[in-house]
Amino acid sequence: MKPLEGLIVLEFCQFLAGPSAGLKLADLGARVIKIERPVKGEACRQLSIKDLFVDDSSLLFHTINRNKESFAADLKNPDDLVLIKKLIEKADIMTHNFRPGVMEKIGLDFETTLTINPKIIYGTITGYGDKGPWAKKPGQDLLLQSLSGLSWLSGRKSQGPVPFGLAVADLMCGNHFVQGILAALLKRAKTGKGVLVEVSLLESILDVQFEAITSFLNDGGQQPERGDVKGSAHAFLSAPYGVYKTQDDYISLAMGDLIFIGNTLGVNLNQYADKHLWFEKRDEIREILAAKLAEQTADYWLEVLQKQGIWCGKVLNYQTLDQQPFVQELQLKQTVKNSQGETLVTTRSPIQLDGQILISSKAAPKVGEDNLAIQEQFIR
Repeated sequence: MKPLEGLIVLEFCQFLAGPSAGLKLADLGARVIKIERPVKGEACRQLSIKDLFVDDSSLLFHTINRNKESFAADLKNPDDLVLIKKLIEKADIMTHNFRPGVMEKIGLDFETTLTINPKIIYGTITGYGDKGPWAKKPGQDLLLQSLSGLSWLSGRKSQGPVPFGLAVADLMCGNHFVQGILAALLKRAKTGKGVLVEVSLLESILDVQFEAITSFLNDGGQQPERGDVKGSAHAFLSAPYGVYKTQDDYISLAMGDLIFIGNTLGVNLNQYADKHLWFEKRDEIREILAAKLAEQTADYWLEVLQKQGIWCGKVLNYQTLDQQPFVQELQLKQTVKNSQGETLVTTRSPIQLDGQILISSKAAPKVGEDNLAIQEQFIR
């Protein structure tokens, strides 16, 4: 039995942050009912990655909405709103990421919802909080990466700001949202009362950077100083930290004693014995290491370095990652199936409980696919 089995979640969320939280709750056993507009459904169904679609919905939608049900309803329609309120009466949790003021306008704000279900856990995601001049601005991942300073941490100094190749603000906000909801479940168990959970993309993406921002705040306001050689990997860490090209592939070198690493590679770095130079001269040092590492293959250097306990590894792409034995050994992939019998391979939940991997087999639903079953069970 999964830990959240028996809990009913009504998800009014769109795009990535809120639905990714719903995905994690569903993987943990909750019954997640996605409330969508009729016919077109949630907007993310048409937001594609590389123009990839599965049963008329984008592959992106499928990646974050497996293991859920779909209930189609028009929140501007009074008759549909009556049905939604009946669902709220039976729910444990409801989540939304509408702009501030939207739920208040239709009478589904937290205080009003408490009159329908006094024990509801009510979760909201905003872009920048619900007050102030930014409250109604679009909370989009790239905009948050740009606003928060995050884009100045990757790439080389000469490249200017470099955004992540992932929707990192959305994904981390979804993680924080789940943490808040789980904490609210514990609070409700103690008090018997409903709980309001609020997170914002801005606060989440700042929290992701707590190390960098704490350094900035306590180091005289010094900006992150990225290296400017190929393979520079961290604005706050010294040489040898980075990625290096070998004769045939790439390897990464993590933190370690620079002089010892140099001796292992057969490079004399004694002129950098003063550890302060490991940061101050890190580009210069990385270029010396890069020249040496280019002389042999990745496998050759990994054997030499790992024999000495030095933290290093090969840099894999998705193709070579998929060929690694641990992908099968850890069952890192799962196959989900939709109601038409079509299958899709996805990643699985990273959590194991009592030695059991949390596997899901149900693909994302079609719009309104579960209306009839849900109405028969909850709305009679």
